[in-house]
Amino acid sequence: MFDACRQVVIVTHVSADGDAIGSSLAMAEYLKKKGKMVRVIVPNYFPDFLRWMTDADKIVQYDRHRAAAKTYISCADLIICLDINEPARLDDLATPIVASNAKKMMIDHHLQPKRFCDLIISYPDASSTCELVFRLIDAIGGVGQLTKAAAEDLYAGMCTDTGKFSYNANDPDIYIILSELLRKGIDKDKINRRIYNNYTEARFRLLGYILSEKLQVFPELHASLFTLTRDELSRFKYLKGDTEGVVNMPLEIKGMKLSMYLREDTEKPRILASLRSVDDFPANRMAAEFFGGGGHLNAAGGNLPCTMQEAIEIAHKALEAYRPLLVDSHASQG
Repeated sequence: MFDACRQVVIVTHVSADGDAIGSSLAMAEYLKKKGKMVRVIVPNYFPDFLRWMTDADKIVQYDRHRAAAKTYISCADLIICLDINEPARLDDLATPIVASNAKKMMIDHHLQPKRFCDLIISYPDASSTCELVFRLIDAIGGVGQLTKAAAEDLYAGMCTDTGKFSYNANDPDIYIILSELLRKGIDKDKINRRIYNNYTEARFRLLGYILSEKLQVFPELHASLFTLTRDELSRFKYLKGDTEGVVNMPLEIKGMKLSMYLREDTEKPRILASLRSVDDFPANRMAAEFFGGGGHLNAAGGNLPCTMQEAIEIAHKALEAYRPLLVDSHASQG
């Protein structure tokens, strides 16, 4: 596919995270070096702490530049879908992507990929889509042409999707990949600072508010829940990405198995849910059953078309439904 194509569009999921942006920009950089015309299109705004990456300023935001994005899509002979397993994760961008007659390729590490692409590279056991992009480039003999900028992108994505390699990162090959990226001259310490030490004062005050006022802990269930409304987000001058990673923090409490976060979407009338767990507690199964979503075993999410109070009630029902696994000291998938 890479050899035959001339104009490429790369797309990734709504509210793109580090893995989505990192894999997209790295793939774009690699293909540009092979002489391809490449455009990266995202459904909506992505966090400021990812905008240091090379060519991040050239990413086309579909909800603001629909006409331009549709033109690029109509001209593409290859569309690469990264870090998504189904069109729904593209939000409104799904319509022109699915309608396009271009060849389509999916590279992703989420469960149960939908077959809307001509070529599917799906490996749920991978740490990240960035890992898969590296493996693909390596398999076709392209690591030698990988630039420092692309290596920075791939490291950023792998780092953010594993919580600085604190989960889903037990495969020894991951560290071989990291050594290859380091050989490209990247400064991982500087990248870590750009990602994790790049927040506003308002974000820190929001974090304090969450931990002191909003966090509910259910000791007997080894679980926690916190919620944020639009009014609360506005009070702390919320920017997209300001609560990135906060859902993981309650898992630092001794004995905690599950952390749940519900947030009113600032763009649509819905509640966004994020779930994180440890060991073999199936956060993805809970997300699918109660929050209309899914994901990985220990990192999942979804959304609900309801009020915050209704979402809280659903969260409590989910906790009760999974009480046996939460109370059990050896939670299993059943």
